[in-house]
Amino acid sequence: MLLKIHPDNPSERQIRIVADCLKDGGVIIFPTDTIYAIGCDIYKQKAVDRVAQIKGVRKEKANFSFICQDLSHLSEFSRPIDNAIYKLMRKNLPGPFTFILSASNNVPKIFQSKKKSIGIRVPDNNIARDIVLALGNPIMSTSVHDDDEIIEYTTDPELIYERYQNQVDIVVDGGYGDNRASTIVDCSGFEPEILRVGKGILE
Repeated sequence: MLLKIHPDNPSERQIRIVADCLKDGGVIIFPTDTIYAIGCDIYKQKAVDRVAQIKGVRKEKANFSFICQDLSHLSEFSRPIDNAIYKLMRKNLPGPFTFILSASNNVPKIFQSKKKSIGIRVPDNNIARDIVLALGNPIMSTSVHDDDEIIEYTTDPELIYERYQNQVDIVVDGGYGDNRASTIVDCSGFEPEILRVGKGILE
């Protein structure tokens, strides 16, 4: 299904359709404040397996992120962070950043790789955050890449639908996406370290 949702004023009914799909173990493609992402409910193991299969990666080694509605999920899924890191995140989120934190034991076992870390995203995108809010817990997320060697990311949701319609349950059309990924900031060590420079510029 290709489901158009207004990016600025998402319809509650349409958001509910997507959230119900996730609750039933569905896999979706949805917009963020950077590029389109493939996602599922973090607690649905078969859905996580499907996403890993679509990406062609082993889930134990994949760098999946959690899309959160706000920072309230931090205490649940990450180990305690110091005030400086929390202030850094609060200042830059919602925004085009992935913050790598030390994972707590509440992170579903399917994500607990040997590195024991988790990527947290709070995108500046109403559709993504409203879906998480309606679902009641974070969405697992990974970027939609393009097969083209020159274009790394597909920005047109209709082209994304053409390619993935037989692999996912819903493609959410929230308008054209960006072609720049998020900036990755590793906060699991002593000092924050930028692992990838993307769309976000740290304040």
